[in-house]
Amino acid sequence: MAPAPVKVAVTRRLPEPVEARMRELFDVELNEEDQPMTREHLADTMRRVDVLVPTITDRIDAGLLSQAGPNLRLIANYGAGFDHIDVATAIQRGITVTNTPGVLAEDTADATMALILAVPRRLLEGWAMLARGEWKGWSPTALMGHRIAGKKLGILGLGRIGRAVARRARVFGLEIHYHNRRPVHPEIEASLNATYWESLDQMLARIDILSINVPHTPSTFHLMNARRLKLMKPTSYIVNTARGEVIDENALARMLRAGEIAGAGLDVYERGADVNPQLRDLPNVMLLPHMASATVEGRLEMGEKVIINIKTFADGHRPPDQVVPAML
Repeated sequence: MAPAPVKVAVTRRLPEPVEARMRELFDVELNEEDQPMTREHLADTMRRVDVLVPTITDRIDAGLLSQAGPNLRLIANYGAGFDHIDVATAIQRGITVTNTPGVLAEDTADATMALILAVPRRLLEGWAMLARGEWKGWSPTALMGHRIAGKKLGILGLGRIGRAVARRARVFGLEIHYHNRRPVHPEIEASLNATYWESLDQMLARIDILSINVPHTPSTFHLMNARRLKLMKPTSYIVNTARGEVIDENALARMLRAGEIAGAGLDVYERGADVNPQLRDLPNVMLLPHMASATVEGRLEMGEKVIINIKTFADGHRPPDQVVPAML
């Protein structure tokens, strides 16, 4: 007698080919409405299924995990980041957690580079002028931005995405500087012609553009606080396609408004979709709706990784993308 198919619940709509493949392989519950599940709905789902496939919009904390049913043994996260999951508590309860690393680095780096180019060159302001019908023709002094070549780019977090940003930035003539907890391998550093700064404070005082590429952890929450933002030059720019919680948004908004920082390009926000209203009406800020990783190719590859993780786990083997305590 064939074993019963694995019962899987997916919390958001995924690309159609991914959902179709899941229907073939598993007893799957899909979220046809594509609205974030309420906490009560999540708790009820976790009591009934073998595998939960959440996304970044689902907060899987200790309270929810305490309500999980005895059959829930895998949380196969659709995404590389897993700070929305209490992984330590999940492991204590015998629940394996997986993610989808290494898929979106190039896509996110593309969007990061787009912001690095767009904000200093005031491209959004130019588009808005045309959209409002206010452009009267070329002028020698209109919408003057700043040259990118020769500027110093500071990368906060030279991981997969940070290195992909650095490769692109070098092509545009930017000098690469970076801060990590420890230096990267000398061969990587040499290939990027990158300068390591043990002190984040010292790097911030010397760069022209900061790209934030670190995850949200207790140690990175408000890492860019008011004190550190004040270390940056008033002609500098800040770009964040990582996690909104890394920046103290109120402090950033005050400094942008006061001209103490020249501009910002943001794809992520401290309170998710509840974007700080102080940032919305600033002409020197370009805001994107958390779309840096949003490519068809990337989303399909994420789905493939989720499916492989589920199948491998269901077959009694260690999933290839298992989150382990050393990663926390």
